[in-house]
Amino acid sequence: MSWPLYLALKQLFPTGRRVPFFTFISLAGVALGVTVLIVTLAVMGGFQQQIRRMIVDTGGDVQISASQPMINALEVMAEARKIPGVTGATQHAEGVVMILAGNKPSFPAIQGIDLAHVEEVVPLNQYLQLGTLDDLDDDSVILSRDLARSLGVGIGSRIELYTPLLLEKMRHDEVLLPREFRVCGLFEIGHSQLDGNLVICTLRAMQDLYGLGSAVHGVSLRLESGADPDVVAAQLNRRLAHGQRALAWMDTNRDFLFILQLEKNMLFFLLLFIVLVAGFSVASSLLISVVRKTREIGLLAALGGDARSVAACFCYQGLFIGVAGTALGLVLGFVAIYFRNDAVHAFTRLTQSKAALERFYMFTEIPAHLSLSDLAMIVVCSIAIALGAAVLPAWRASRLKPSEALRSE
Repeated sequence: MSWPLYLALKQLFPTGRRVPFFTFISLAGVALGVTVLIVTLAVMGGFQQQIRRMIVDTGGDVQISASQPMINALEVMAEARKIPGVTGATQHAEGVVMILAGNKPSFPAIQGIDLAHVEEVVPLNQYLQLGTLDDLDDDSVILSRDLARSLGVGIGSRIELYTPLLLEKMRHDEVLLPREFRVCGLFEIGHSQLDGNLVICTLRAMQDLYGLGSAVHGVSLRLESGADPDVVAAQLNRRLAHGQRALAWMDTNRDFLFILQLEKNMLFFLLLFIVLVAGFSVASSLLISVVRKTREIGLLAALGGDARSVAACFCYQGLFIGVAGTALGLVLGFVAIYFRNDAVHAFTRLTQSKAALERFYMFTEIPAHLSLSDLAMIVVCSIAIALGAAVLPAWRASRLKPSEALRSE
């Protein structure tokens, strides 16, 4: 062991048995900052992963759309299934309708699904709270939970649907009566916008409502695990007809995903200031050590220690505080993540807020996912800040002249 490293450890642990106050404060500051970063980025990553899974579950990995309604959807589906990695394909039509239940109007989005192939891409059955897809026919619809609650309807209720086709017919002096449907199911996806503003019907019913004939608005694809949606979309675009385009789910939701990533990056940047404050604590404690040990530093220089070795002694202290504090913060952070749901359940029992969390925030358990890149970024930044905090004290110690240091009181 080199003498600068040996002296660094002796200054951090002078008695060899207990941790001095300044060392403890420096370690605790770095550990606290790392713990907060670990917990925050893990929770944000968990919500991002859940949102991405929900996007893929409800829309597929790749979506094929066109500038005009697609009349060759079956050929497109057959062509898509030939591409390696594609495990399922389904066609759909979508739009906006007005629902009238009694005297209560609403203007939700509506989606017509192909019952023969929808489960290949969208696992709707797992989101159904009441009813099944077997109950869905051309004269019935499935409503999102919050939409049904706002309209005051349930299973077996009758609703009337008005579509833009009615206005189009009126322009030609034709009268088209609203169509009556029976509610046969309720679903909940876990997204407030979808749970409060979506109606599902059969594809044939949607084609009648919008006057599409046999055309559809798009095709959704499901890929096997590990397949690259961008590669599949690029292969499809070389085969599709003019006016048709395939997009990976990341491209169709690019703005939304960008906002999520921006929020995560901003949280990391703001919480990193906790580690920066801990870095100032490390710098101040080492500067105090330089002032208190001025004569000892002068003696080292007089005995032949060069300025680089004296500076290395303090850099080693900053490096050790950074590594040890980061390791302690990682342990505390992963322990906090492990018990996160227990803490949430205890909080909801104490404040009786479980129903509010379910209704307004759509969760009673907190997801967590920490990527290796986020973990590496936390470790590197925290150690770099602690090491950087030791540079000023190290430079100050290396600049001391032996003669002046030995005369210091």
